[in-house]
Amino acid sequence: MASKQPDRRAFLKRGAALAGGLSLGGVEPALGQTPASDQSDEADDYSTPELIAYGKRSRHVTSVREPVNGRPSPDEFGLVFHIGTPLEEQVGAITPSSLFYSGTTRGSIVPEIDPAEHRLMIHGLVDRELIFTMDELKRFPSVTRLHFIECAGNGSSPRRGRLIESHGMTSCAEWTGVLLSTLLEEAGVQADGTWIVAEGVENVRGASSLPMAKAMDDIIVAYAMNGEPLRPQQGFPLRIVVPGFEGILHVKWLSRIKVVDRFYMTYNDYGHLRQDPDQAALSYQVGPKSVITWPSGGLDLPGAGFYEVRGLAWSGGGVVSRVEVSTDGGENWMDADFRGTPQRMAHTAFSFNWTWDGSEAMLMSRCTDELGQVQPTRAQRKGGLDNSIQPWRVQSNGSVTNGLA
Repeated sequence: MASKQPDRRAFLKRGAALAGGLSLGGVEPALGQTPASDQSDEADDYSTPELIAYGKRSRHVTSVREPVNGRPSPDEFGLVFHIGTPLEEQVGAITPSSLFYSGTTRGSIVPEIDPAEHRLMIHGLVDRELIFTMDELKRFPSVTRLHFIECAGNGSSPRRGRLIESHGMTSCAEWTGVLLSTLLEEAGVQADGTWIVAEGVENVRGASSLPMAKAMDDIIVAYAMNGEPLRPQQGFPLRIVVPGFEGILHVKWLSRIKVVDRFYMTYNDYGHLRQDPDQAALSYQVGPKSVITWPSGGLDLPGAGFYEVRGLAWSGGGVVSRVEVSTDGGENWMDADFRGTPQRMAHTAFSFNWTWDGSEAMLMSRCTDELGQVQPTRAQRKGGLDNSIQPWRVQSNGSVTNGLA
């Protein structure tokens, strides 16, 4: 199978033939969304006061999130569980707020919180116990940083045929807030304060234990996402973002942080982490990891010719330094191109120019981060969070399926 880089003129000649010819497999709309073909032919009026005040996307754009991990959302009791991001339709590294994946703690109900009444308490092994209003938090110096969040349930499996099923529980956004270290320094952490427990306002009182070294490094107490206040499913009005660590630790609807002298097995931590505190602290980190988002399982290629293979790479160990792509199941690897400058602990978009000759192919990507860590195959993986390589098989008829199946 050929993989040479085509010249620009040849690409432009083929562009018209490819436009509009790429299709998704028969995927039903999710969560009450209606595809454009089922909507009225009457054009939307974007001059209404409501759409002038707060816009909406074109009705011809129909990307939607879907329930993942085999749990319906909402279920028979009205609870919403994990809802995945359609990464195969994402453009670039930033996930739109409306499509950002949503993970809940045992089917937690999203609380309705008045930001004017909300408080954040910092207490425990500190010199001064502090309680902040939202207005007071916003008076502190802020940071704005791009970071991914990923659920520990993400991972390759022969049973997960589509990308949203295997990798839909990761998304990336621009977060704005106050560094937790700033608030802890204001409170004065005592010498024996080596861990924190962060707790949110939710019906199951979700809480997570985090090492003080991480708390004083880069955790953000975030109140904004992608340029606007957090959305309710993402923790409005306040959450923590723990760069590079698994998703359940990024406590939403944050209400208090307690400085403690040891690791506590909290409700969120139970079942996710080892009970030994030293091992627990090391088990949080994600990656390095990458996945080809287009083409991926459930998609179809209309015929042989040029394609831009696209994907995302990320690592809890820092900046992605290299992404390689294989079109022959790992026999040969070639460097992909970054789309934008890789950011620390953020999704990095990559692409690879591929001329498909119409024979069966196996597409794979692997990531290397700034620490020199290389994404493993399933056979090479040695436990922990699943960051193994996801292969996609391109059949000679153009259909794309999970290469592990």
